[in-house]
Amino acid sequence: MNIDSIKLPFYARVALTLLALVLVCFIFSEAANIFIPLVFGLLIAILLYPLNRFFENKLHLGRLFSPILSVLLFVSAMVSFIYFLALQIISFSGDFPVLKKRFEQMFDGLQHWLSFKLHINNRQQTDYINKSISSIIGSVAGYVSNIFVSMAGILLLTVFVLIFTFFILYHRRLLMRFVMQLFSTEYQGQVREVVMETKSMINSYVLGLVIEMLVVGVVNCTMFLIMGIQYALLLGVMAAVLNIIPYLGIYTSIVICMLVTFANSNGGMAMEVGVGLFIVHLLDSNILFPRIVGGRVKMNPFITIVAVIVGEFLWGVPGMFLFIPITGIIKLVSERVEGMEAWGILIGVEEVEKKTKRKIKVDELKKPGS
Repeated sequence: MNIDSIKLPFYARVALTLLALVLVCFIFSEAANIFIPLVFGLLIAILLYPLNRFFENKLHLGRLFSPILSVLLFVSAMVSFIYFLALQIISFSGDFPVLKKRFEQMFDGLQHWLSFKLHINNRQQTDYINKSISSIIGSVAGYVSNIFVSMAGILLLTVFVLIFTFFILYHRRLLMRFVMQLFSTEYQGQVREVVMETKSMINSYVLGLVIEMLVVGVVNCTMFLIMGIQYALLLGVMAAVLNIIPYLGIYTSIVICMLVTFANSNGGMAMEVGVGLFIVHLLDSNILFPRIVGGRVKMNPFITIVAVIVGEFLWGVPGMFLFIPITGIIKLVSERVEGMEAWGILIGVEEVEKKTKRKIKVDELKKPGS
């Protein structure tokens, strides 16, 4: 009997699917230190591919110097951005004494309110705070001792991301041949089409996020400057950077900006900052994001939130960003492979008309004789 012709019952297929998902999540979690820089390197390499191709084909810099120059330009852009943030943070740190005094006044006002409304005197509040602080200090001490280890880990991660980016650009033809040789000759045209769509989707997503972040940053900074908000540039850029984290980043940035504004201004100004950021977010999510990103990653909001949560659970903060394009790749593959269409429907969005695509049968993906 041919094993490929065996039809498993539904409960067996569900059990095998769940087992495969658990195994994949376990591998992703245990090998996060490998997959995170590798996926980041892949995204950056796809983003830099047009620039690398220009250096290689138009300027004739060769296969070696083209990716080196592309990576160096990317590093220069990132260093310039970090330098700008550092200048803003230094300016912000100069007002720490004023902010400290303001927070102390806010704390005194909160104490009086609690004493008046809840009949908790200042002594009871102080005892409770001291107990809480004593329990927190032990945890903070552990975090402080690991700061240098974390910084070294981030630096090492950045180095590996740049190394992976260079080698992906340098060996892109080799990697493409490897992918093509995994499948039979009959389906290599369709496989190439899936690879091209994946590259286009990732490039559109990453480049669109960068452009969106720049536009939102300019709008935020301009709005804060017009409103007369202190630290307008720092808060505007920070809100734009956090905005790239789907659904969670905007609310985090609103809370931070409102607290900082309230500390050096008043409650009314803090409310104006929160409302302004929320209006910018509505315009961005309904007008800017669909037009700039181009709808390449067509996923429904439910799956997007699930992808962000799973990404944070497996890979932390980097996973919240990386699992969006990863889920988009799964959607593209599911739409092309026969037997996986249901996953493509689950991840995708509802459309009036959907283009019919040629399907690749799972049992025919293998090369003949393999």
